[in-house]
Amino acid sequence: MTEFELIRRFTAPAPRRGTGVVLGIGDDCAVLRPPPGELLLATVDAVVEGVHFDARFAPGDVGWKALAVNLSDLAAMGARPLWALCALAVPEGADPRRLAAVGRGLAACARRHGIALAGGNVTRARELSLTVTALGSAPAGRVLRRDGARPGDVLLVSGTLGDAALGLAPGAAAALARRQRRPDPRLALGRALGPLASACIDLSDGLAQDLGHLCRASGTGARVELSRLPLSPAARRALAGAADPFLAPATGGEDYELCAAVPPGRVARALAAARRLRIPLTPVGVVTRGRAVVLEGPSGARYRPARAGHDHLAPHRRKPAF
Repeated sequence: MTEFELIRRFTAPAPRRGTGVVLGIGDDCAVLRPPPGELLLATVDAVVEGVHFDARFAPGDVGWKALAVNLSDLAAMGARPLWALCALAVPEGADPRRLAAVGRGLAACARRHGIALAGGNVTRARELSLTVTALGSAPAGRVLRRDGARPGDVLLVSGTLGDAALGLAPGAAAALARRQRRPDPRLALGRALGPLASACIDLSDGLAQDLGHLCRASGTGARVELSRLPLSPAARRALAGAADPFLAPATGGEDYELCAAVPPGRVARALAAARRLRIPLTPVGVVTRGRAVVLEGPSGARYRPARAGHDHLAPHRRKPAF
């Protein structure tokens, strides 16, 4: 299969027309027109075979996740998604049917969230990887950032935590494996929180670690009550009898939920907005003075997890330690 045949097969199912696409796939650059009066937001992430996925992942799951993890970043900043660019690296002898299935997975995620594939690149590499750049927009006064949290703000977490990490375990329940392989970025909730939250971050590397990033940016601390962390029924079953039932929900990562700091007077509106969207939103703690991020166990004692969260440059673990 030639480079150009691969491009045709990979991009054929993806939506190419969308808001502001003046010129898309087929030229040296995409020509894009941002919505009037809105700021442009851009993010980039990569998924690499042997690091982020392996043979357990269906090809369509790989394509879906490559785009979804970027859309989660846009969600955390209250943006609406507009366009994506994809740099595809393929090993020699790669099965064309597998690559086409990866493209269909990316296309399915793009259609689900109304984003156009506007361009990209193909090259040879030792392993399969997709590097996706996603672009979105938001009104200037509604861009959520990490540095706006203030002491007294209530910490709200969307969805459930720990599912994706538990989904890596051998024999994981189907519901947990799906959360690992097909995350659902909280784009509508991010936009709803735009005028209400003082700060927000997506939970890609674990609540403890990502909340630490938000607190450092804001110059604050935080206190989280672990007994309040939202868990799915499948996660509760998987954690029953675990030596440390808080490790996966607090540090597991890849849930791609949102953690928002919301002033007390706006919490009711935030919860009502989440109910309208049918997305669970749970108060789990508060922003505090100082710099410490304190995790409290059910007895009120401070919980110190075996690890803070995911480190992308640490030695790769193929099996989760839960």
